Amino acid sequence: MSVFRKQASPPDEKDSKSSLGLRLNVFFFSTFVIFCVIIIRLAVVQFVEGPKLTEVETSRDTKSVPLASIRGAIRAAGGEEIAYSTSVQSLYITLTKEYTAKAVDKETGISALKPESRANAYALATRLVEEFDKHGDPDGEKLTVNNVITSLDLYFKKYSGYMARKIKSGLTTQEVAYFMEHKSEFPGLEIVEEGVRHYDKDTVAVQTVGYIKPFKSSSTLNIYKNIQNAMKKIDADPGLNYKDDEFVGFDGLELQYQRELRGKNGYQVISVNPQNMAEKVEEVVPPVKGNDVWMTINKNVQLKTEEAITEQISWLHSHAVQGKTHPDALTGYAVAMEVDTGNIVAMASMPDYDTNVWTAEKLDSDTWNKIMGNYQNGTITPYSSGMSGHGFGSTVLLGSTIKPLSVLVGLNEGFFSTSYRYNDKGIAYFGKDDKSSVRNSSGHVYGSMDPAKAIEDSSNVFMVDMVGKKLYEQYKGKGIEVWDKYMKEFGLGVSTQSGLPNEYLGQINYTDIKAAGSAQAALVYASFGQQGRYTVLQLAQYASTLANEGVRIKPQLVSKITDSEGNVVKKFEREVLDEVTTFDPSFWREIKQGMNSKVTAFTDFPYDFARKTGTSQQLGKGELRDNGVFIAFAPRNNPKLAVAVVIPEGGFGSNSAAPVARKIFDAYDWEYGLDGNPKKNVKTADPANGDAETTSEGADNAAGTAGTTGTN
Repeated sequence: MSVFRKQASPPDEKDSKSSLGLRLNVFFFSTFVIFCVIIIRLAVVQFVEGPKLTEVETSRDTKSVPLASIRGAIRAAGGEEIAYSTSVQSLYITLTKEYTAKAVDKETGISALKPESRANAYALATRLVEEFDKHGDPDGEKLTVNNVITSLDLYFKKYSGYMARKIKSGLTTQEVAYFMEHKSEFPGLEIVEEGVRHYDKDTVAVQTVGYIKPFKSSSTLNIYKNIQNAMKKIDADPGLNYKDDEFVGFDGLELQYQRELRGKNGYQVISVNPQNMAEKVEEVVPPVKGNDVWMTINKNVQLKTEEAITEQISWLHSHAVQGKTHPDALTGYAVAMEVDTGNIVAMASMPDYDTNVWTAEKLDSDTWNKIMGNYQNGTITPYSSGMSGHGFGSTVLLGSTIKPLSVLVGLNEGFFSTSYRYNDKGIAYFGKDDKSSVRNSSGHVYGSMDPAKAIEDSSNVFMVDMVGKKLYEQYKGKGIEVWDKYMKEFGLGVSTQSGLPNEYLGQINYTDIKAAGSAQAALVYASFGQQGRYTVLQLAQYASTLANEGVRIKPQLVSKITDSEGNVVKKFEREVLDEVTTFDPSFWREIKQGMNSKVTAFTDFPYDFARKTGTSQQLGKGELRDNGVFIAFAPRNNPKLAVAVVIPEGGFGSNSAAPVARKIFDAYDWEYGLDGNPKKNVKTADPANGDAETTSEGADNAAGTAGTTGTN
């Protein structure tokens, strides 16, 4: 039997061709998609990410090198340059590989200059020294080959390879001409204009103006810490970068207005090789000169103030006052502030020094030892200008200068009226069972007095009985907070807002109840000025606030800022910080009437003026020493100028501080006029020929005489 099977049909040719075509279509489509993705990605790289990648690549291959700007000037009110920069030409060289090629010793592994590199460097140094000797200042400092080699920093101990090295500063015109003409012979050579800082030789308000030091020494100041951090950012503006050897403000107005005075550095964009060596200067952006800062300080008034303090200290050493001389009075401080504008026309911290020592090539130890005690501003800090004989600083207890405010507090709290009569018995008792007591200075007994007379006679017992004790009776321990509020409203214990660096807020003792013995004792001693130490600027602002009847204004040390073309960039106007509105007008009349201390130094003063002497006592070597304090404003009813003076260990304020204030008022009257008419413009009759003329001697005559005696 045969079995027959049906064979499978052969594949369909049409289906096979269709499958192959599909696979080819998928392949070509996939290829097309991949190609499109690649094209799109390339487009993104080129047009979107390209600039950023180019910038990153450039940052890898180029470096920005700062070019220092010329620092702006600090001028006195009349335009005199007190701190200023002069332009000098300096020679810089950027190292190239022929001077820096190194080889590694196979045995030691130490990298050292190749012999030919060393020879090239010494040949360059020798050539430079020869040209300096030919074309330089014959009387100037002579550089040696070793000096130049040190400046080249061939081993990069000070600078990166691409940084230009300063070889010589202060080039003569002949040196500049020679090196510019032969620049091709000195690869990497550049002549750069730089500024050298100078300070007025008259030493005008030196601690207020401040000083400068190299940026590399600035890590202790927050402003420069922030700048250093900002410089590390990849996208940092090259124009804001600082050079290590660039001089920057370290104190005073030099620091306060650092950004305005500095201007903006220029910079070079330099391409570098993998060894971080300079290859080519790609771009140069020139620096922008700094702005000028115009102080409110009048140079003539300032110099008269400094002279007055110095002469008064000398006078106290040689003239007995109330039976003794004061050889331990070694320092003195004064501030003069315009009542209506807040302008500081004088700020003296004596003795002072020549600020030019900071810009010298080196500050030697002998020079530092001479200035270390007086290079800071004693009118805003508790130290500087040295110390008195027993180590007293510039912030002393207020003494009786607090009494006008103490009376204002009593009047405003309703403890007494302007017509109240108090019987001064020369002593006041306080504390548990009235076992503690306070007496008037020199044991005076003044008898019947009103509040104004209590200020004039400087009655301690009035302040104790009618203010200190009353505050405690009214508020108990909270009385300290009430007192503190009044003090701060008048600028005592708070910032004056002057903006000067390192300003001290004062030392408030009345809050230390344990030290005082009790809250009542703290208020008692505070009421007559024995519980707070404040700066001389705070005292001047306090006196100005009394003159302005409770309006506390900001002390202005700068009137305007101008650019290098003389255009005004910024102006500073009167600025009110606080205003006390709770005092009745009669209260102000009362305290101004009471500010009438007897001071012989003002015997022939042509203006009615308000003043208060003070004598704060301080323990020194087991004995109480007297510090002289004085505040005043003139004229009394239309005040123009407020003055504060402190002479540590000078004795009674009327004898030590008041004569200095008299000379300040006279100097201001000469320059500006306490009545609005500058006396330097007033023509005086010449009896010899009948003419009228203005003479320069008037400025000296206006200064008055040296110290005089009086009562506190």
